[in-house]
Amino acid sequence: MKYDFAYFQKSADYVRSKIDFTPEIGIILGTGCGPLADEVENPIVIPYGDIPNFLVSTNPDHAGKLILGTLAGKKVVCMSGRFHYYEGYEFEQLTGPIRLFKLLGVQKTIVTNAAGAVNPSYKPGDIVILKDHINFMGIAPTRGHNVDEFGRRFFDVSDMYTKALRDIAHECASRSTLTIHEGVYMYMCGPQFETAAEIRAIHIMGGDCVGMSTVPEALTAAHCGMPLLGLSLMTNMATGVNVEKVDHNEVNATAASVEAPFREYVKDIVMHM
Repeated sequence: MKYDFAYFQKSADYVRSKIDFTPEIGIILGTGCGPLADEVENPIVIPYGDIPNFLVSTNPDHAGKLILGTLAGKKVVCMSGRFHYYEGYEFEQLTGPIRLFKLLGVQKTIVTNAAGAVNPSYKPGDIVILKDHINFMGIAPTRGHNVDEFGRRFFDVSDMYTKALRDIAHECASRSTLTIHEGVYMYMCGPQFETAAEIRAIHIMGGDCVGMSTVPEALTAAHCGMPLLGLSLMTNMATGVNVEKVDHNEVNATAASVEAPFREYVKDIVMHM
């Protein structure tokens, strides 16, 4: 498959035919973060399967719908559910969501995820504003043929998790009941949770939390020159940080317990972006 500009343009043309406005903010909702999509006013809902050249989410916890409308007074396009490498997709395919946002006219993107807490000072229910990531998988979504219409072959990532947006997130944190940190995200393949030895290594290397997403979107955003804010919801302590086994049910339960304040926090950020 040739993932050229026309390939992604076909997705954008279809979505654009369903709306009469230009979304200014893109939002990608990860595991446990989906209920925020219910806050979008006057929603136009498009199942992923209806969008040409777009992927389909196979994670049962992800709704798999594109939702366009108004959130906190801003025009948004919201992905309720995302795509992961562990689902069997190629890295080049994982550029699709951000490139769709770019072609729709989105100026800034918020990416959320559920992650395991590696930093022992964190606890389930905390939020981490991402300031950087570590990607030791040895691969990037922009490998292969460079699509020049989106960005240059070699691109800068020094402000990938955009400081100006992080500053807004910190300002909004002062109005939230959530405990909010700033930290480094470690990207792992999944779908299995990490071993205790891997978590010890991640901690030594400077990782504060660990997950199976976000980095492909962040790298694609940097390639497109799109400002990005990353927010990780700590849904569990990573393997070995405490004696408890990691259970996916715990992930969902923790996300549900902070659903309301997290929703209000993200809406506050959107309002001030």
